[in-house]
Amino acid sequence: MKAFIFCVGAKSVRPWRVRSIVVAVPPMRPACHQVYNLFHATDPSASRIEPLITSRFSLLPPLNVARYQKYPMGDGQSYYIVEYIQRHSPIFADPSNPNTPSCIRRNSTSSISSQVSGMTDGTTIAAIAEITARCWGSKRIDYALYCPEGLVNFPTNALPQLFHASYWESCDVLSFILRQVLRSDKSNLLTTEESRDGQLFNPGQPREKWLKRRTTVKIKNMNSNHRANDVLTKEDGPQVISARFMYGPLDMVSLTGEKVDVHVMTSPPAGEYEYIGTEVSNSHGRVTFTLPEEKKLPHGMYPVKCIVRGDHTSVDFYLTVLPPKTEMVVFSIDGSFTASVSIMGKDPKVRAGAVDVVRHWQDLGYLILYITGRPDMQQQKVVAWLAQHNFPHGMVSFCDGLSYDPLRHKTNYLRHLIIENGIVLHAAYGSSKDVQVYSAVGLKPDQIFVMGKASKKHQGNATILLEGYAAHLSKLTNPGGSRPAVGNARMVIQKGCFSLPGQSKLKERRRTTAKRTVSYQTAVGADPPATPHRLEPHNSSMKVRPRGTSPRPKFGFRGETGV
Repeated sequence: MKAFIFCVGAKSVRPWRVRSIVVAVPPMRPACHQVYNLFHATDPSASRIEPLITSRFSLLPPLNVARYQKYPMGDGQSYYIVEYIQRHSPIFADPSNPNTPSCIRRNSTSSISSQVSGMTDGTTIAAIAEITARCWGSKRIDYALYCPEGLVNFPTNALPQLFHASYWESCDVLSFILRQVLRSDKSNLLTTEESRDGQLFNPGQPREKWLKRRTTVKIKNMNSNHRANDVLTKEDGPQVISARFMYGPLDMVSLTGEKVDVHVMTSPPAGEYEYIGTEVSNSHGRVTFTLPEEKKLPHGMYPVKCIVRGDHTSVDFYLTVLPPKTEMVVFSIDGSFTASVSIMGKDPKVRAGAVDVVRHWQDLGYLILYITGRPDMQQQKVVAWLAQHNFPHGMVSFCDGLSYDPLRHKTNYLRHLIIENGIVLHAAYGSSKDVQVYSAVGLKPDQIFVMGKASKKHQGNATILLEGYAAHLSKLTNPGGSRPAVGNARMVIQKGCFSLPGQSKLKERRRTTAKRTVSYQTAVGADPPATPHRLEPHNSSMKVRPRGTSPRPKFGFRGETGV
């Protein structure tokens, strides 16, 4: 596993600089793969490392770190030293340097020549090998951060303290570190689903004319809103896939009497999608497909992709074939995760520590189920919200359309999992409304965890988490607080963050464009908004009221039902 050192601020570089001045030799290379030195260009106490290794780097300025607000995924510039040596060949033409220590490992000439095979200037390969042997990694070391122009008016002796405090809340620093760690040497941390859906997957069946002429007129200028609940079944039971294909806002048009192709990835996660069959949608836009006996799948979690033959729009979900007595932990999305209510369709806040608690149960080998009483028309928005906040992967269940009794839907769904599929519920999280649901399926009070306020009648039927998820997580991690899951389900449960095949682009687009709505003005010292050189609140018409005069508005999903 590769190790990285990120030096943030002037104090972290001071020991190397003092050693180079006192001993008059270049500092020794740390035992790591790469070193990064981050500092503000206007910091009077900042120090560079590259000129300490070789004085020729003093003629080159440090690299500028891309602003996160403008370039969330980086600005595309290369950080490799070999490319900068090629670009500034006159500076590095002379390979001789009296400060070269004999104990430094030298790169082989053959490996260097493979990196600079396209070089046409007069710089020799031996000179590049001599320079790269002294560097602390294959990339540049010194990086300058953005400094607001207003800090020029501050006293010079106050700048080091301000800069040192700003590192820990800078989105530029955090995004830079994540990019270097996740993309080091073109890392393969990109999920196979994202790379496959974006490049490799190609429907085997070409587009065809609609079976009904009126379909073209009905769905014209309408976006698709296809959805499907994840399917949970046991190995010896029927494996039935069901999805619904709708268009337009609020399901204005249903896809009626049209062909839908079913593809299943039979060898996840690195396999290819296999065409299973074709089904025609009914009058409600629903497609139900039963896998034939010869194509039934063994234990595992299989991505499913249903593609409309007429326009190649699709829906992605999972078919999970479970062994008997699989242990599961249930989470109610609105009751246990969201800390705000939606009236404007904005991004709701997440309860502190909620993601860590879900990840704790996933690491112990439990199957995670996200259940909600929302209509399935909101599935894409809710799933994108889960993926945006890095919730661990799990199964998802929504109501089939608008339900007058969402609590009964939850109860019936959990009973079906217990009776028909032999699933064992180990713990359940939700609000006070979910206590009767979990009690009806046989959970004990010490297995039911409620966030927020609860009435007196519920305090004896559930465990109230008054101190939040952080205190609850500390109890779970203590000896005897929780146990690993038993059975063979741990071999088939997918680990990692929440991400559905085919939704990587949707998740990335929502992550880079979503703006949080706040009910207060931007604090001094916070990152400026996207418009450069101007600091404005997100909503100039919103007024800050004194506490107690009026309740503050809360934000979240559009049309939230609160169950």
